[in-house]
Amino acid sequence: MKAPAEIWLNKPENHDYTAAREYLSLLFDARTVAKLVARLRRAPLRQYRAKDILRASKLPVLDKGNFFVARDLRKVRKGSPLSPVLLIQGDAGRGFPLIIADGYHRICASWYVDENAEIPCRVAART
Repeated sequence: MKAPAEIWLNKPENHDYTAAREYLSLLFDARTVAKLVARLRRAPLRQYRAKDILRASKLPVLDKGNFFVARDLRKVRKGSPLSPVLLIQGDAGRGFPLIIADGYHRICASWYVDENAEIPCRVAART
């Protein structure tokens, strides 16, 4: 497998923002979703470890056998880079975990490659 730093694109793909919008529309009203997606588009890429993203989101690592995780692991083996992930910042003081707006399967696949590897992320503030 490639070195973890080599498995990522330099920026998210347009369909990642569409997927984030669809997911966030289940959690927020349309106006808030539009603001969050606009913030994601403007946010700089930052690096976080897979294990830290999963802990902050309070989500489990999906099994290697999950169709989408397995697909992303195959991409890595073939040398096809993955798209950076899109995150909405949590608020521990208010009991809100980090939201993975797009890229949960990619984070899990990366965890199997190297849980300490840095994942490029765009992070938007919730408010």
